[in-house]
Amino acid sequence: MHTLGFFIGEQLILFAFFEGIMKKIFVIFVISLLIFLSADKTLAKELASGSSAKIEFTKESKASDARVKVLQDYLNQYNSPLVPLAPVFVKYADQYDLDWKMVAAISGVESTFGQQIPYGSYNGWGWGIYGTNMIYFSSWEDGIKTVSQGLRENYLNKWGATNVYEIGRFYAASPTWAQRVDYFMGKISDFALRNPQSALPLSI
Repeated sequence: MHTLGFFIGEQLILFAFFEGIMKKIFVIFVISLLIFLSADKTLAKELASGSSAKIEFTKESKASDARVKVLQDYLNQYNSPLVPLAPVFVKYADQYDLDWKMVAAISGVESTFGQQIPYGSYNGWGWGIYGTNMIYFSSWEDGIKTVSQGLRENYLNKWGATNVYEIGRFYAASPTWAQRVDYFMGKISDFALRNPQSALPLSI
């Protein structure tokens, strides 16, 4: 009788022990799931909103960034030499608090995403090009960094622009420049929505 009681007691202790472990595993799983689902919430919301005439600033620096994949796949449609620079666009957008699509979109307007530029200039943004004046960058990354920094420090901080239409007043003589930049920004967002495989791990 004592042996049976000891056996039952031992089993109850083991059951309570394993039950505690399972509860801990469940809690860890739930916390991990919540972190995963919230990681790309801001970006998914931005993409779902479509066009970005108003500049929305999001900082999301991650080793595997969905924005990089979206830009790579979108630029690849144009056989753009800027495809490998997708991580660089995102890097400097985050560093200078810019919409991650804007500098790429400007290159779409100014040079068909880097395909039509003055030879050897790496200047796909029409940056500082007027009359006979010409600015040459040392590389595509140098161009992306310079344009991103210039937009933040001059157009936004110094001159007070808050959207691409206000930037356009200073950036270009064409009255349709901002509209075309905004068009490409919207197309990049639309591309992500139509091609969810490019936007993984986003939940759109």
